[in-house]
Amino acid sequence: MTDLRTLAPVVLLVFTLGTVLAQTTAPAQVCESKNGTSCEECLGNVTCLWCITTRSCLTYPVRTILPPHALCPLNDARWGLCWINFRNLIITLSVLGAVLIIAFLVCLFCCCKCENFGASRFAAKMERQVNKTKSKQEERRAEMKQRHQEVRKKYGLTGANAYSKFG
Repeated sequence: MTDLRTLAPVVLLVFTLGTVLAQTTAPAQVCESKNGTSCEECLGNVTCLWCITTRSCLTYPVRTILPPHALCPLNDARWGLCWINFRNLIITLSVLGAVLIIAFLVCLFCCCKCENFGASRFAAKMERQVNKTKSKQEERRAEMKQRHQEVRKKYGLTGANAYSKFG
C-alpha cells in the first residue's frame, strides 16, 4: 500500500512532464503548418489562434494578453472554440466576473448583517437575564427586610434606637 502511495506521484510527475515537453516542442511550426485548414483543426492545439479573415493558424502571442490588431482583429480571432470570438469572450468573462464579485459582496453583506442581528438578539437575551436576576435579588432583599422588621417587632426593637432597651 505504501509503495503505491510513493509510486503514484512519481508516475503523475512523469506523465505531466511528458505532456508539457510534447506541447512545447516547436509550437510555432505546428500552428503555422495548419494554415489554410479549418478552424477546428487549428484549435486542436491550445497554443494556436485562428484568424477568420486571413484563414491562417497562428501561434498565440502569450507575451500580450490579447492578440494585437495587426496580427488579427479581436472580432475575427478565435481561440479555444471556433464559434466565439475574442470580443464576445472578453465581454462574457467580464460580465461573469462582475456577477461573481457582486454575489460575493452581497453574501458578505448578508452574513455581516445576519451576524449583527444575531449579536443584537444575543445582547437582548443577556439583558433580559440580567434584569431577571436583578428583580429576583430585589425581591430577596425585600423579603429579608420584611423578616428583619418582623424580628424587630417581635422583640420590641422598633424604636428610634433599637439598642436602647438593652441599656
